[in-house]
Amino acid sequence: MPRELPQQQLERKLAKAMSRAIVDFQLIAEGDRLMVAVSGGKDSYTMLHLLRSLQSRAPVRFELKVVNIDQGHPGYPADTLREYMAREAYDFTMVQEDTYSIVTEKIPANKTYCSLCSRLRRGILYRVAKELGCTKIALGHHRDDVLQTLLLNLLFAGQLGSMPPKLVSAEGQVVIRPLVYCAEEDIAAFSQAEGFPILPCDLCGSQDNLQRKIVGQMITDWERNRPGTKAIMLAALQNVRPSHLLDVRLWKSLGLESALEETADGTFVPDARLVRPQVS
Repeated sequence: MPRELPQQQLERKLAKAMSRAIVDFQLIAEGDRLMVAVSGGKDSYTMLHLLRSLQSRAPVRFELKVVNIDQGHPGYPADTLREYMAREAYDFTMVQEDTYSIVTEKIPANKTYCSLCSRLRRGILYRVAKELGCTKIALGHHRDDVLQTLLLNLLFAGQLGSMPPKLVSAEGQVVIRPLVYCAEEDIAAFSQAEGFPILPCDLCGSQDNLQRKIVGQMITDWERNRPGTKAIMLAALQNVRPSHLLDVRLWKSLGLESALEETADGTFVPDARLVRPQVS
């Protein structure tokens, strides 16, 4: 058997992680029409590539509708994306909506644009998904985005939560994140090897004072000083102990009366075994 090239190994690793997320959270079902939101960055290109590859071997049939939003950024290289999508024969739609003017008008120059920009973009995606008859919207958030959101919520929002792999919006749109188990460094290496035509972000991506960038650098520093930290953090998100948190609403919703002590072998009795008073 021919030896795999590093690029092939990367693709296999990413595809395996994506497939695991799809199975774990039932992200794709028979007959789905996925609207793949492509920003022109490494993450969405990689997601699109992996999803199309998956189509040929998946046990279910699904369609891909690729959508990009031209938000009116000065000098936006829309033709670069159009040419790539045509060359690769994707079913591609570019939507032109000038959110750039709205964001720069409403947000002072020294403030971050992300909140308003993403809210406007999200509304457009929901509308276009409905127009195209799509059952789900696929976004390219990866493992590092998930970890950054966890810390952002913990440090700045006073809540314990991250990006869900699958959610239903207030408008009834189903949003999925197939790359939640994929490492950003693997995506970056694969994107470079594939030569995807990366489009720069001249709005949010050009700001250096973003809390997400700061938190991301913190996690990167931890990983450098203690390799494996990111993998451990992701594992923690998959190994939650509700009874060891302080959310009263959570305790009530789960019918918990007390937490269970750690056993001698270092494991915990499952939370489902509630401690209740004995009735004689």
